[in-house]
Amino acid sequence: MVRGLSEKSFTNRRLKMAKLREECGVFGIYDHPAAANFTYLGLYSLQHRGQESAGIVSTDGEKLYSHREMGLVTEVFDEESISKLRGNTAIGHVRYSTTGSSNNKNTQPLIMNYEKGELAVGHNGNLTNARILKYKLEKGGSIFQSTTDTEVIVHLIARSKEKTFLGRIIEALTECRGAYSLLFLTPIGLVAARDPHGFRPLVLGKIDNSYVLASETCAFELIGANYIREIEPGEILFINENGIRSFDPLPKKQHKYCIFENIYFSRPDSFLQGKNIYQMRKNMGKQLAIESPADADIVVAVPDSGTPAAMGYAEQLGLTFETGFLRSHYIGRTFIQPQQSIRNFGVKLKLSVIKEVVNGRRVVVVDDSIVRGTTSRKIVKMIRDAGAKEVHMRISSPPMKFSCYYGIDTPVTSELIAHSLEVEKIKDYITSDTLGYLSQEGITKAVTNYNKSLKKGANYCFACFDGNYPVEITGEKASHQQMELF
Repeated sequence: MVRGLSEKSFTNRRLKMAKLREECGVFGIYDHPAAANFTYLGLYSLQHRGQESAGIVSTDGEKLYSHREMGLVTEVFDEESISKLRGNTAIGHVRYSTTGSSNNKNTQPLIMNYEKGELAVGHNGNLTNARILKYKLEKGGSIFQSTTDTEVIVHLIARSKEKTFLGRIIEALTECRGAYSLLFLTPIGLVAARDPHGFRPLVLGKIDNSYVLASETCAFELIGANYIREIEPGEILFINENGIRSFDPLPKKQHKYCIFENIYFSRPDSFLQGKNIYQMRKNMGKQLAIESPADADIVVAVPDSGTPAAMGYAEQLGLTFETGFLRSHYIGRTFIQPQQSIRNFGVKLKLSVIKEVVNGRRVVVVDDSIVRGTTSRKIVKMIRDAGAKEVHMRISSPPMKFSCYYGIDTPVTSELIAHSLEVEKIKDYITSDTLGYLSQEGITKAVTNYNKSLKKGANYCFACFDGNYPVEITGEKASHQQMELF
């Protein structure tokens, strides 16, 4: 059992791990009278990026005010708690842990008091050299209160000898390796930073005369903010009473945007590199149909992330797209475990088959990925039990063969079915009639052909497919203890 999780929470986590999980989402707003309310709404829009905890820290220019708890955004905040978040500037965070156990001491934004005053930080990503940095800091006398790698950044800032707030952040980040999109808040201003590779997204917008920052553009829609641009990889923004200033102090690196933001993590109505996620996923489905067509009657999607790709697949082949599954949106953090005699409980809790749609038909099932293969196996069985004549599984990404160390909660490499089995053997395991993946070349074509605005030299991280890690994994790769960093 994972230390820090109850038996019931651990069981629920294993159910969630049928899919990959991103670490978190961040939101910030500077100088707006409804800062706390808008941050709440922004986090609500980013709830898909983290469902374990939520938090908001605000400032009135003199001190910080915070409210952070385990749970969904709507569970953590109410009118009373938001009313106590004073001031016109705030940052917020929703979390799904990849580093550090799932408990309240790791909820973000983290807050600290040090020689220079109060500081809060929200982090999306994963530092690959966190163990080495922590060891170095502890040797120098630092005492850690949480088990999240974000606290490493906080201690680096606290020990910095730079005279300015911005200087201390820059010095700290020059020591950090890996993935980070960060928001820092003090009574004097707000800072945003993105790692030099740009693994995790971070965007800038504006509402009235106030600047807004978020992990995704979908957070702007709900509050009526206008999108301005992405924070560039390696860029640091400082927003205070003097306006907004951009700095480029970090070493230049080749851009390595996480391809799973396009495949799965980002909400379909969001934009990345200026292009719509829904359209990119539909293009993936079309390319998948070109590479791996199926002789079938209908196409269904594993909801919700597989839907745009399934629509593109059906459109490309002239097949009918049908709603074959219904997905429950009401699974809480805990639930009553049934007896072991109820097979496929976890999948059935989330998905149910519409028998009238699949009965007697040859069915193509489109999903975004296969992790361990156990969920796909259960899905195929559910469709067969509903009367399907044939089941053809299609995946709108390449086989996932390697673990991620840049902010995605993946199983260890040895537990990824594609790491040890070829496609034909995976097909036999999940018991589908055929199985087809989108190739790495195909997904590159689907994204870059549509996304012609990508800058020269921009690229994507495919490490989970090909094992080519853009940043060295220092002290992490051997153990891969993403749930327990320290």
